[in-house]
Amino acid sequence: MTTVRRSAATLAASAVVGMAIASAAAPAAVAAPAPTPSTVLPSGLYGTVDPTYDGVWRQSLALLAQDTVGVKPAAKAVDWLTGQQCDGGAFPAYRADATKPCDAKLPLDSNASAAAVQALAALGGQDATVKKTVGWLKSVQNADGGWGYNPGGASDANSTSIVIGALAAAGEKPDGVKSKGGKTPYDALLTFAQPCGGKDGGAFVFQPKQPGMVADSTAAAVLGAHGKGLVVTASAKGTKDAKGTVCEKSTTVEGAAHNGAAYLATALAKTGHLNTPPMPGATDPAEKPDFGNTADAVVALNAQGMGDQAKKPLAWLQQNSVAWAKESGPAAYAQLILAAHAAGADPKSFGGTDLVAALNATGPAPEKPAASADESADKKDSANKDSGSGSDTGMWWIVGAFFVASIGAGILFSGRRKNRQL
Repeated sequence: MTTVRRSAATLAASAVVGMAIASAAAPAAVAAPAPTPSTVLPSGLYGTVDPTYDGVWRQSLALLAQDTVGVKPAAKAVDWLTGQQCDGGAFPAYRADATKPCDAKLPLDSNASAAAVQALAALGGQDATVKKTVGWLKSVQNADGGWGYNPGGASDANSTSIVIGALAAAGEKPDGVKSKGGKTPYDALLTFAQPCGGKDGGAFVFQPKQPGMVADSTAAAVLGAHGKGLVVTASAKGTKDAKGTVCEKSTTVEGAAHNGAAYLATALAKTGHLNTPPMPGATDPAEKPDFGNTADAVVALNAQGMGDQAKKPLAWLQQNSVAWAKESGPAAYAQLILAAHAAGADPKSFGGTDLVAALNATGPAPEKPAASADESADKKDSANKDSGSGSDTGMWWIVGAFFVASIGAGILFSGRRKNRQL
């Protein structure tokens, strides 16, 4: 998701490293915003911690995850997100006072903007907002066809990938969005793909000269290479990647996607989870489990047709990730929901936890909660009984209507992120 993934996506360690990389890649003239003073947060915002660095990101993921499982988000939650948009169409990471125009010094965020597009496009009814943001994203495309974290920054795999997802979500064809130099987002994506062999063979690096957290950028880029966003529907039979986990020499984005997924599958094979290195200055030198990027890898593997290789990390997440999500907040719950959705698992019974209810509890109560399987069945039975005296055509129309309603939220745009916490 993710991520893109502030990217998404969402671990404490991943978020800090991601922001450090982004800061290094951003233009020198762009200063990072100062943390927001302790104040009462908007009632429409998901999460309770300082939103300075991830307000729009976590809100977008929360709304997108809700929509994916058939939950209609609270109107004020959607209004809060749309209200964060600047006049030019871009979204910052967060602005405390949306009643005033965006400050000229406020850093604009391609990742937050792309995540917002994906969420609002999925929810529907926000065409003008989506169109305006897509127009801004096109206007800041780099000459190599990609995008950086902030306008003017060097292109990176995460930002380029989540913008690809946003373009697809908005109905654009990413390969038709070209820079002034005639380069497409996929041209840029290929520059981050590493040749087979070596430590990171087959992976996508954050930037050629700034590897960053390779699992994070690889999970993002696999989705981007497929033209998909943060939401991936469980693979149907017959769409499996039959090449296995062998890295193969390739010059195409499709081949690079396979190699990236193979890299992730190999990294996950032993323990079922990815690790994150200790932060600079940490007293504990041991690596820690990387929950956010493991969830993103599950999504990426399913997008590639490697659902079998995603089973072990999914099971590990079901057994171990709930405490992390509870501590990390709405974006973490959203990542797990999207991973469950991609793998065909039930997010309302994820290792014994209802992720949907937990996500809903981090913000304003939704307009319409997702119906349980039993409730949906009861409604169908009632509809069938009520229509029993009518024609066969009428009966099956009603049954079909309920069936479509129950799965409609699962048919989402192909449209992804850099992991973000909270």
